[in-house]
Amino acid sequence: MWSKLVVDMKNLSVSKVPFDKEFEGLGGRSLIAQYMIKNVPPTCNPLGRDNQLIVCTSIFAGTKVTTAHRLSIGGKSPLTGGIKESNSGGFAAYQLAGQGIKMIAVKDLPEQDGLWMLYIDRNGNASLEDASVYRNLNNYDFVDKIREKYGDKIATISIGNAGERLYKSASLQISEFSSGHPSRAAARGGLGALMGSKGLKAIVIDDPLERYKIEYADEEKFEELTREFNKLVASGAQKDPFHNIGTISTIEATANNGILPVDNFSGKFFSDYSEVGAAKFMTNLASRGGKNKISCQPGCVVQCSNCYNDKDGKYLTSGFEYETIAIMGPNCHISDLDAIAQMDRICDNLGVDTIEMGNAIAMCMETGKIKWGDAEAALSLLKEAEEGTEFGKIMGDGCEAVGVHLGCKRIPVVKHQSMPGYDPRNTKGTGITYATCPQGADHTAGLTMGRAFDDAGRAAQAYASNKLQVAICFSDSMMCLFAFSHAAANLPLLAGLVSSLYGGEPDFTRIASLGVKTLLTERAYNKMAGMTKEDDRLPEFFYNERSVATGSQFDIDDYELEVLFDF
Repeated sequence: MWSKLVVDMKNLSVSKVPFDKEFEGLGGRSLIAQYMIKNVPPTCNPLGRDNQLIVCTSIFAGTKVTTAHRLSIGGKSPLTGGIKESNSGGFAAYQLAGQGIKMIAVKDLPEQDGLWMLYIDRNGNASLEDASVYRNLNNYDFVDKIREKYGDKIATISIGNAGERLYKSASLQISEFSSGHPSRAAARGGLGALMGSKGLKAIVIDDPLERYKIEYADEEKFEELTREFNKLVASGAQKDPFHNIGTISTIEATANNGILPVDNFSGKFFSDYSEVGAAKFMTNLASRGGKNKISCQPGCVVQCSNCYNDKDGKYLTSGFEYETIAIMGPNCHISDLDAIAQMDRICDNLGVDTIEMGNAIAMCMETGKIKWGDAEAALSLLKEAEEGTEFGKIMGDGCEAVGVHLGCKRIPVVKHQSMPGYDPRNTKGTGITYATCPQGADHTAGLTMGRAFDDAGRAAQAYASNKLQVAICFSDSMMCLFAFSHAAANLPLLAGLVSSLYGGEPDFTRIASLGVKTLLTERAYNKMAGMTKEDDRLPEFFYNERSVATGSQFDIDDYELEVLFDF
């Protein structure tokens, strides 16, 4: 039977108990939604005693399903004030599954000032250890010291200074498989600040002496379907630019369709996009000893991760992704790929969301605090956040905090969370997702990449957003979205996997209803937390300003947004 760790920070105790039977068959986003609606008061202070930090694995954790070891982090968001699930790749979920742990719930607040680390040893014993010696260490230095102590087979989930300082943009950084770099981020929603509020510096999971054995309803059938599923995903991945290049391959498509955000979502065309695009990226990898086609977790056949070196061939960052490049690059009119990589490294090390930070830098450029395209000035702002200067602390609270402080009129946020790298005027379904997703502006919740160029592009986009948001809810409960995208054409296969693992009929409606229930639960939670229909809107400038590149504007009316989830 799967286990749950209950970490009581008030008593500094750890209990290992059987995983709740009522949540059997859930994982990732679906598990967090159902757990929170029953155990975390929606009106609680996100940094107070009643909020919980939830760490959990997926529905298929512990199995050979490719990318099944996605890690989900949950809690009431310090940034949005609503429900939050942020998921990531990396090594941690694989090691948790090996220990037979489905979920960790961190409760309450410490009575005394201190810093602790949850350590799970090779025998599966979990304890809180004094981590005061690691105070004020950022993620790379922390992981180096932990690997010196425990070896290179551990997995880590850690916060840097941003989490310790309770920055609202603070992330949790998860170590990559093989390299151990803390470069996979559960970045959105400020959940690193929630971890910091608990006095928890890190969760360290050692390599189990004996891996937990999964209980299958029909193991033979599950193994048969797993081979079919993995073959399907691997076949699709071979032709996938994410496998062959990385997510940076998206730059060319978004730039040429007016979707790439430029100069704080001005709608302009960025003529230098090739300087931050796939060809430049691949050239730099080849000439500097970098690498792509890396698996961030064991058994991944998509292999979209990478290792990016500087001009001297020294490691700079990994998991260098489209979102970071788009928001810190063209959206700030920066076309220096190396400078953006340096910014990414600072953010991973400090433990902050690159989307929030990139948009915060754009606020500084929009208001004239620094000049458009000034990469050195942008790096200086991130160093202020790293050093904790007066303005650096405002930076640490993200885009909206900086925009309000500087009097910016165009602040691209929904539910206080800043927008990822897609202009909603030219991918209107994505704009609908930004507006209505319970998580705040989030491309991973339902990215449509819909029709651009004219206002007829609104047709059927609400339908597309609805269907994708439901699908992503069960994808975020099972595996990496990139693997799911290759299996979406054979959804009955997923139903068969679920039934042969947990029992019951292989009925796809079982999976679809999981997505619907998750969305409705998240929306109910937010409503109880005080959110209204007015929170399901884009900033006014997307309705009022046409995209310079295409002439399009966001013209989805309020009624369409309000009835989107009237299933």
